Amino acid sequence: MRIRNSDYGMRPRLWTAALMLSILPTSHAVAQTDPDIFEKVGIDQKLDSQVPLDLEFVDDAGRVVRLRDYFGDKPVVLTLVYFECPMLCTLILNGTLRAMRALDFTAGEEFQVVTVSIDPEETPALAAAKRAQYLENYQRDGAAPGWQFLTGREDQIQALADAVGFRYAYDPISGEYAHAGGIMVLTPEGRVSRYFYGVEYSARDLRLGLVEASDNRIGTPVDQILLYCFQYNPLTGKYSFAIMSALRVGGVLTLLGIALLLIFMIRRERVRASARA
Repeated sequence: MRIRNSDYGMRPRLWTAALMLSILPTSHAVAQTDPDIFEKVGIDQKLDSQVPLDLEFVDDAGRVVRLRDYFGDKPVVLTLVYFECPMLCTLILNGTLRAMRALDFTAGEEFQVVTVSIDPEETPALAAAKRAQYLENYQRDGAAPGWQFLTGREDQIQALADAVGFRYAYDPISGEYAHAGGIMVLTPEGRVSRYFYGVEYSARDLRLGLVEASDNRIGTPVDQILLYCFQYNPLTGKYSFAIMSALRVGGVLTLLGIALLLIFMIRRERVRASARA
């Protein structure tokens, strides 16, 4: 399924504002920027698209790794940013961090986070500094293996971005990358499951996205009820309340309550009858 930004109604204006945030703070030459640059960037939804797991990157310790090293048994939150981004990338990572801290799931236990730089010139040293900063702010014991910061070659970065529909462009005037704001949730097998847009992400939506991506291997029975009452809307990148599903759940719970009440009343009458006898 592919949904382009132009299908979102008012959303293109929001995307443009977010994209401008990634350029304006660092350049006084915005007027000379390619006016078509914003047409080159965005997020095209490719739900169920398979990410090439043999793509090679470099971790923060300078080791060559493959994407498949972080897949297999847990859903994965993927963020495509770059570490020296003046504003937008920091907002995206901060929003991801806030949503993660609000979850009782922990990175490395119930899910994995992979942050990949879209700038092929960035180094493992930059990745290490950024990773240390966010792990410190995450404040979860044992989470270090669960959040990876990677750099890589341009062809590998581009292949990953293409697989998830993430379009970005380098602006030679500002020396920065123009890109949209958003994160993706992938299944343990590396298929694109959910997109969340902007720079602030609902902890409830992220939790439900992780539960769905894991094929219900994480979460609680309450999450299953919520997934029945809230359905993912690909146009908004959010979970919306499903009235009919909620009514069905309410009807079942009502019938169950009536049945329990009848059982209780019948048993009480039997006890009274026995006492009178």
